[in-house]
Amino acid sequence: MICPDCGHRNPPGTRFCTSCQAFLAWEDEERTGQPAPDAGPAVAPPAEAPPPAPPSSDATAPATPAPPAARTGPPPPATPPDIAPRRPDDPPRHPPGHAPDHRTGSPADPPPEAPPRPDTPPRHPGRPCPDCRAENPHDRRLCVRCGALLDPARPPVQAPRPPWWRRILPRRERRPLAAGSRPGRRVWRRPRLTLPVVLVVLLVAAWFARAQLTQLFTFAEDNAGDPKPLHPAQVRASSQTPSHRAQAAFDSLSNRYWAPAVPGSGTGQYLEADFERPVRLQKLLITSGSSTKPDEFLGQARPSRITVTLVSSQGERTTESLNLSDAPGQQSFDVRGKDVTRVRLTVNAAYAAREDRRVAIAEVEFFGRQ
Repeated sequence: MICPDCGHRNPPGTRFCTSCQAFLAWEDEERTGQPAPDAGPAVAPPAEAPPPAPPSSDATAPATPAPPAARTGPPPPATPPDIAPRRPDDPPRHPPGHAPDHRTGSPADPPPEAPPRPDTPPRHPGRPCPDCRAENPHDRRLCVRCGALLDPARPPVQAPRPPWWRRILPRRERRPLAAGSRPGRRVWRRPRLTLPVVLVVLLVAAWFARAQLTQLFTFAEDNAGDPKPLHPAQVRASSQTPSHRAQAAFDSLSNRYWAPAVPGSGTGQYLEADFERPVRLQKLLITSGSSTKPDEFLGQARPSRITVTLVSSQGERTTESLNLSDAPGQQSFDVRGKDVTRVRLTVNAAYAAREDRRVAIAEVEFFGRQ
């Protein structure tokens, strides 16, 4: 039996559609005028009655109608008293909350779910992740997707720790204000004697520490920038040969050198340079030997120890001993002095000193600030 409303096929003899619950018996009743019988077992049709005998000429007897054939099938079910007869123009009847799908090619409604079996364990809902909302089993503590903690009880957020300068001195806790009151206006109290006294103490301390402050500023300036080359105004030597004078050690050329007039170790021989204005000496460069080339470097004796004497504008002398290596090229030394007007380099010992050789110094350079 096909439902005229939803088109669902029902077993024969069904009074209501199993899909939309529409009544199915009105179509047969409209055709026959009687309720449609239920499908029953097949019954053989009754035998036909013999034709009546022709009436005799002497008497005419009225024909007795044959009794109706006994109904062999079960009686049709009675129409429920609470369902009114359905007319052709009435809309289809459906249960509450259900409407058939009349779209072409739509699948039939799924059958109702079977009730759960008594031996089936109850199904527990999953635990959604608070971060990625992924579904997790009920017994898990970490999310299967992002690894977040599924325990809803999280530690409370702690207040940030105050910075160190606020933790040095204890601060008074502010008392909560009473209802209806306002915080007092902060008024900066003008100092009367504190500020002048502090300024006087600072000025006196700066006056007594002016020398240390000057050295501090000088040290910061010397270490902040690179030293500049310092060129002496006059140079001289204790002795010199005519072809290797003292000026050759300060001409910025490494193929010319100074040599004393007396051959040998050169002990006591010196070079001296004067500056036009006092300078702050920071570094000293010495090129030992007669040349920077290895074959010419070994031709003369080389100083191994030199004493540097710094003379200030006040006549104060400062000495420092330098040990030189026996290698060609420049050698740098940190020689510091302030208010320097004269520098003397005295030879105390030499490498490869012989009677036919003289101590040679190719170049001397000064670096500092004016």
